[in-house]
Amino acid sequence: MSDTPQSVVVVGASQTAAVAARTLRRRGFEGRITLVGDEPHAPYQRPPLSKELLNGGLSGADTEVLSETWCADNAVELRLGTAARRVDTAAGAVELADGTLVPGDRFLLATGARARRLPGLEKDHERIIHLRGLDDALRLRALLRPGGRLVIVGAGFVGSEVASSALAAGVRPVVIEQAAEPLARVLGADLGRFCGRLQRDNGVELHTGETVSSVRATSDGVVVTTESGLRAEGDAVVVAVGALPNVDVARNSGISVSNGVLVDEYCRTSLPGVWAAGDVANHRHPLYGRWIRVEHFDNANKQGMAAAKNILGRPTVHDDPHWFWSDQFGLNLQHCGQARTWDRMVVRGSLDEADFIAFCLADGVLTAAFAAERGGDIHAARELIARRATPDPALLADEDVELAQLVDASAAVPAGGS
Repeated sequence: MSDTPQSVVVVGASQTAAVAARTLRRRGFEGRITLVGDEPHAPYQRPPLSKELLNGGLSGADTEVLSETWCADNAVELRLGTAARRVDTAAGAVELADGTLVPGDRFLLATGARARRLPGLEKDHERIIHLRGLDDALRLRALLRPGGRLVIVGAGFVGSEVASSALAAGVRPVVIEQAAEPLARVLGADLGRFCGRLQRDNGVELHTGETVSSVRATSDGVVVTTESGLRAEGDAVVVAVGALPNVDVARNSGISVSNGVLVDEYCRTSLPGVWAAGDVANHRHPLYGRWIRVEHFDNANKQGMAAAKNILGRPTVHDDPHWFWSDQFGLNLQHCGQARTWDRMVVRGSLDEADFIAFCLADGVLTAAFAAERGGDIHAARELIARRATPDPALLADEDVELAQLVDASAAVPAGGS
């Protein structure tokens, strides 16, 4: 295999694919670039699908991140509405579902993820929506009528954003969540209670500790029932219970998969000449020392850039500590890092006033932070997490201490030191 690629094929015309294509061109790559996507749309942003698009603030075209005009001007071929079957590196091509071969000598898997479905709901109905793509969001928007009622299964970030958008449209949201508190598994009980209170205080009918037993479409709406006997009726139902990585192309290609496509710190898969990035990639993260798959917009961008640089033979470690945001109920929420396990939480500010940043520490090391209306503090937290800093909890909680001071102090000691 030549050290200099002549042709790059990206499977999945996603946000990650768009960033990778732009990076390749900006880094001087003059070879052929082909993006293969099974959706009929050019690459678009997904965060607005549960927010601005539902509110009518954006059109479908406004979400586009890689226009056909840009592609034509930069010699990037879009093959849309086309499903890929596998990557055949021996033949130097991506095999499409119809048997057509798309030639290439470097390949990037950016196939993303699909909505996790409730048992028994293998197919969508007009009023039963698994929100993942642009067409799903447009269909939901058409069903949001003032005075209506929307049932949402799942009180995570997507479900909460949809509830917020429904309220803004004059629709009453009913949210059903299996856990005792929203997002408690990710954020812990205290922050989970904050998220639940945020929904209820803004007019959401939130039911926790409820497991859905059936979803039934009627002539003019839907009926959702739970194992406890709760019955919720609405004009439509949105299922927001997570996502599953699209690994079929990787599996068909003989590439190692486990909760996504396994990649190293350089985004390399187990098959030479093939990289993976974005929602589908289960990344061996050098900062955390374990496999991590995330479905964040920021990660799609940064991992797409890293993969493109590595494809060009410019070794680039992807070690970003991860960050994402959520706009809901008039608040900006942000999270950074990974808080799989932590033994101490330190809060700066007030949960009751929805103006705070909560720091999660494990054995003294800052591993994650969650904030409401404190984007600047999150920026500082990201730097501390990246350095595996061990800040004094008392200083973290003290509003009179600038977090920038802790960042500067952490730069003076080795990572993980004190």
